[in-house]
Amino acid sequence: MRVLGIETSCDETAASVVALDGGSAPEILSNVVLSQIEEHAAFGGVVPEIAARAHVEALDGIIEAALADSDVSLDQVDAIAATAGPGLVGGLIVGLMTAKAIAAAANKPLIAVNHLEGHALTARLTDGLDFPYLLLLVSGGHTQIVAVRGVGDYQRWATTIDDALGEAFDKTAKMLGLPYPGGPNVEKAAASGDAGRFAFPRPMKGSAQPDFSFSGLKTAVRQAASAIAPLSDQDVADICASFQAAVADALGDRVARALARFRKEFPGKAKPALVVAGGVAANRTIKATLEALCSEAGFAFVAPPQKLCTDNAAMIAWAGIERLRAGMAGENAADFAPRSRWPLDSVSAPLVGSGRRGAKA
Repeated sequence: MRVLGIETSCDETAASVVALDGGSAPEILSNVVLSQIEEHAAFGGVVPEIAARAHVEALDGIIEAALADSDVSLDQVDAIAATAGPGLVGGLIVGLMTAKAIAAAANKPLIAVNHLEGHALTARLTDGLDFPYLLLLVSGGHTQIVAVRGVGDYQRWATTIDDALGEAFDKTAKMLGLPYPGGPNVEKAAASGDAGRFAFPRPMKGSAQPDFSFSGLKTAVRQAASAIAPLSDQDVADICASFQAAVADALGDRVARALARFRKEFPGKAKPALVVAGGVAANRTIKATLEALCSEAGFAFVAPPQKLCTDNAAMIAWAGIERLRAGMAGENAADFAPRSRWPLDSVSAPLVGSGRRGAKA
């Protein structure tokens, strides 16, 4: 089984071919990603119109490169999987419409994939993880804890009530005059900083409510920076280190609650696992905190390689394979409309961003 995956939900244009042969381990035959960081750097964040135009210009060549790298022709592909949401609607339109055209021309099945499901299932591609397991998804647009019980079977246990963690990193970087993208540059500055200099709040720590909050922490950073402006390089480093420490501490508290809940709800799971996915999962301080927490709680800690934590098409192709195997490819993908909002768990009540376009989280 070979699936061509296409990903255009934000500022990476990506295509990949993933194969699954009988009982063998899955294999990523190609994974081509073109980043748009340079196009958006001057604006301090992603500009949707620029992203969509860049996808239009690059996508055909990226797909051709993915097929060439995989040494698989389009005729040999069994299905096309494309991100259909959530994300920036302009980019989603480009990717999904391209996938529809290819599927129709080549007479191949089309699978409309939820981008978050791609993240949720990546650990099964890289580590062969069995259901159920716990997922911490930390990215620019989402911060959630999800019980992954099976393909298409997800239960959200916690989400952010305001900013996503990646958004908080980006905005903190912008306030401190650090370049885009914020996450890696905040981490880089924090390496030479004093994490104990600023006593930033640990939002929601100790709360009975299981969710996350980062807007208050972001405000505390702005107030601290304003109070000592103009900032020296050491001031910036100390603020970044203190911010990062607060984030790791708050995440650890929230995740510890979820680990305890998982033990209660899945008592028969002999080897429980926490999967950390999304771009923020690359942060070494956060990763070290969660690894220590899992070790103490008796959970395996699983973090896919960094190139598969950030947006990529291999996870979309793999989600397509998972759905094909489960008989859940969908019959009306050709009529599927891109969704800027598409919760992984459609049952749990949304906490933020619910409107006429649907629930955000």
